[in-house]
Amino acid sequence: MSLQAILGNFALILFVLTIATGVIWFLDVFYLTRQRRARADVALAAFDARNARLMADGVRPDDRGRSALETDLLKQPTWIEYSGSFFPVIALVFFLRSFLFEPFKIPSSSMVPTLAIGDLILVNKFTYGVRLPVINKKVIEVNAPQRGDVMVFKYPKDMSLDYIKRVIGVPGDKIVYKNKRLSVNGKELSYQPLPDYLDEEHLTYSKQFSERLAGAGHKILNDERVPAYVPNPDAFPYRESCSYNLEGFACTVPAGHYFVMGDNRDNSLDSRYWGFVPDENIVGKAFFVWMNLGNLKRIGSFQ
Repeated sequence: MSLQAILGNFALILFVLTIATGVIWFLDVFYLTRQRRARADVALAAFDARNARLMADGVRPDDRGRSALETDLLKQPTWIEYSGSFFPVIALVFFLRSFLFEPFKIPSSSMVPTLAIGDLILVNKFTYGVRLPVINKKVIEVNAPQRGDVMVFKYPKDMSLDYIKRVIGVPGDKIVYKNKRLSVNGKELSYQPLPDYLDEEHLTYSKQFSERLAGAGHKILNDERVPAYVPNPDAFPYRESCSYNLEGFACTVPAGHYFVMGDNRDNSLDSRYWGFVPDENIVGKAFFVWMNLGNLKRIGSFQ
C-alpha cells in the first residue's frame, strides 16, 4: 500500500492510533501505575522514617510535604497522561465509524439532484453486513443491497477512493439502457417529467425526471447535448456480460456484483464505464445529509 493510500485511509489511521494509545493505556493501568506506587511507598517510608528520627531527637518534623511528595511520585508522565486520555475517545470513534455510521463528503456532481457537492452525509455501515475495519471483510451477513439504494463503495480501479452511486442492478439482473431509459429484467422503468434543473454553478439547465425503481421514485438528470452511447468503456472484469451500441448498452450482472449509476446520468463515471462493484468493495448505505455549510435546507433524509 502506498503512502498516499495509507494517509487517505482514515480507518487505518484510527486503527493504528487506537492500538497505540490502547497499549499505552493498558501498560499504565496494569504495570506502570504499580511501579509508581511501589516507588512512592519506598520514598514515603523513608520520609516517615526521617520524621520519626527527628521526633526521637526532640525535633518537631514538618510533615506537610508528604502529600505533595506522594502526588508528585504518583503523577503520570505527560506522554502517558495524554495517550491514556485520548484512548477512550479514539476507540469510541473507531468503533462508531467501523461498525455503525461513517461520515462522508460529496466531492462531485454525479449524484445531483439527490446529493449536491458539499453535502456531508451519513453512511450506515451495518445494513449490508458487519465487516472488519481496514480490510473490509464481511464476517456477519445482514442484508444485501437493493435496487434503488444509494451505496458507498471502494472504487474497483483504486481501492483508496470511495465512490457513491445508486444501485440499479443486483446479481442476475439484466440491465438495458436505451436512449437514456432503463429497463431491468425486461421491465421498463417509468419516467415522470419534472421542471428543468438549473445548475447554479455553470448556469445551465438539464432535463429532470422522476425515475421509479423498485417501487420508489428518485430524481435523475439528462443532458440533451450528450449522446446515449458510452464512449470507450474499460476492459473491466466480466466485460463479456455487456454489449454496447449507439443507443446505449445491455449488461447482465454477475454473481456477487452490483451495477451502479449516478443520478446525474450524463455526468457520472459509473458501471457503464468501469464495470461492476464486487460485494467485497461495499462500504455501506447512504441515508442522511447531516450538514451542508452552503445550504442548510439540504439537511435531512434522502432515502
